[in-house]
Amino acid sequence: MPPSDATSYADRADARALAERIALEHGLNPAWTAQALAGARYRAAVARLMMPPQAGTPKNWAAYRSRFVEPIRIRAGVAFWRQHEATLQRAETLYGVPAEIIAGVLGVETIYGRQTGQFRVLDVLATLSLDFPKGRSDRSAYFRSELGQFLKLCEEQGTAPETVLGSYAGAIGLPQFMPGSIRRYAVDFDGDGRIDLSRSPADAIGSVGHYLARHGWKPGWASHFDVKPPENQDALGKLLAPDIKPTFSAREMGELGAALPPEGQAHPGALAMVLLQNGRDAPTLVAGTDNFYAVTRYNQSSYYALAVIQLGQAVRLESQRGSR
Repeated sequence: MPPSDATSYADRADARALAERIALEHGLNPAWTAQALAGARYRAAVARLMMPPQAGTPKNWAAYRSRFVEPIRIRAGVAFWRQHEATLQRAETLYGVPAEIIAGVLGVETIYGRQTGQFRVLDVLATLSLDFPKGRSDRSAYFRSELGQFLKLCEEQGTAPETVLGSYAGAIGLPQFMPGSIRRYAVDFDGDGRIDLSRSPADAIGSVGHYLARHGWKPGWASHFDVKPPENQDALGKLLAPDIKPTFSAREMGELGAALPPEGQAHPGALAMVLLQNGRDAPTLVAGTDNFYAVTRYNQSSYYALAVIQLGQAVRLESQRGSR
């Protein structure tokens, strides 16, 4: 059984062995690494929050959307847009990712920095590395990797590991980057010589733009198109089989009976038939492009991606309306 809440990992042989492995893999001082991990504490809340929804809970896009495309986030987004519009536009110019998509990510993730998490990242990553909760697919290997990335990041930035706060999954700052993503994709966008995703909105904006660009965002392309699905269920099943991965040309979709608007029919890239459940009501379907897929590389959920896109659109429209 897991340890009691806030139990130290200092006396755990597996924690000491993990510290040795991390130090070797990342070229860290073994004594420093061991001391850092010995300071970690088991957090029962983290294990609880990592559990999946109760079995049988139906997915519902309308309910999901209402959590994110709503007045509080839109108002916060408009204020953020107006304060940082020049930086958002600079990121769009440099990375080709629209300002509204970057704004949508930051709004969905943390309401523009209002909710970045109050868990010690060291505790989170140690808990999920060494005591991953039973009852769901084991992701402890992923979190062991992120723990190593986190300790290396702390060494690089001269940060005490126990001082860094984040989400119950170990994500950090306005854009909720995992430590490995910070080291791979975060950028110093304010030019102060330091990457700080918790206190620098500019670094957060630039890092989101860089991340999406590196994950396949194509400048000038739409994220998705409306689509009317084919009536033939076999054809619909064929279109849905690849899930959110763009696979079909617009012509192939049409041949299978899916009806796209003119701009969708002219799209030069591959498309995915994306289905979002609405509980017992009819599902929502869109034809996702490579750009829709790029947003799902940030969070592997079509519901997340469409919420980001629609929140960003709402923020941009409200910002433009207020400036007229």
